[in-house]
Amino acid sequence: MSGHSKWATIKHQKGAKDKARSKQFAKLIRQVEVAAREGGGDLDGNATLRTMYAKARGASVPLDTIERAIKRGTGELEGVRYESITYEGYGPAGVAMLVETLSDNRNRTGADVRSTFSKGGGSIAEPGAVSWQFERKGVISLDKILSEDDVMLVALEAGGDDVIDQGDHWEVRSAPGDVEAVRKALEEAGMTVQQADTMMVSSNLIPLTDENDARKVLRLIDTLEENDDVQNVWANFDISDSVLESVVG
Repeated sequence: MSGHSKWATIKHQKGAKDKARSKQFAKLIRQVEVAAREGGGDLDGNATLRTMYAKARGASVPLDTIERAIKRGTGELEGVRYESITYEGYGPAGVAMLVETLSDNRNRTGADVRSTFSKGGGSIAEPGAVSWQFERKGVISLDKILSEDDVMLVALEAGGDDVIDQGDHWEVRSAPGDVEAVRKALEEAGMTVQQADTMMVSSNLIPLTDENDARKVLRLIDTLEENDDVQNVWANFDISDSVLESVVG
């Protein structure tokens, strides 16, 4: 079975090729800025900023653009002040969702998210209603060049917690603050990293075996992610490879 993390990997691979690249840049820059504001501009002393910096560089965001975002976050340059707001809700088929936003207008963002849920066959939930099902983890996707035992050996030594077989790739999980150290160790061992990021992971997965339900859930996620204020959408669905391939095409 393939869960939300595999869908996120597919989205990542598609993202570098489509017109959403500029929107992705804007969201990454905003994330870098907020990370610098909340934890300071020192990459060595701010694990969140270090992860966001690496994510932005991995997406080919220009270095000077990233540096300006850090300076805006630390107050060296003037800029808009963003507020971090997380919305909780349910999508089609009862799928639990967390929507992480960075907004300069709470009322606008809240209204947009509520409207999107309603139009997409879902509903907003009270704070805490679904967040208890999720835990933030470092998630690293790897090409299957080496065996699971070889990947596990390197990952555990670098601070990884587990290695999961996702069919066409390995998925290494770690504590959020260890994701960059684990990624670096895996690459130095000759492995090809597809994606390295922090994600909200749920152990309570809802299987989507109906293609119509799967399409509705993925369509709702896509629509939410089109909003400039929305940074991440996490969901606890699980889709088989055959259904996912049919839906994604």
